[in-house]
Amino acid sequence: MTAEVFTPTVGVTMTPNAVKHVRKQLDKAANAKGIRLAIKKSGCSGFKYETQWVDEASADDKVFHIDGVDVFVKEEHLALVNGIEIDFVTEGVNSLFQFRNPNATAECGCGESFTVT
Repeated sequence: MTAEVFTPTVGVTMTPNAVKHVRKQLDKAANAKGIRLAIKKSGCSGFKYETQWVDEASADDKVFHIDGVDVFVKEEHLALVNGIEIDFVTEGVNSLFQFRNPNATAECGCGESFTVT
């Protein structure tokens, strides 16, 4: 009898609008290599998303290459963002990243934080 090794696939995707926005910002930042999707404990639901420009990758980063954009995620955050889609939207005069996380089981009313169980 042989054992089958199963390695789960962890995915992060971006919409064309998000890719376009990040590429434009990277063109302005000479040292930036990509964008980090970080998770912080915060808010009434437990976690919040943060984005940061990345000048240097860390040893514990997983890098997702998406249409010429590198998205960096710390290994410890992979379970919280698996399957997430990053979008960039304009609502009125505001433009912001929007995160569609299939693992989020709850979000606070103001949209600041989310829960993954």
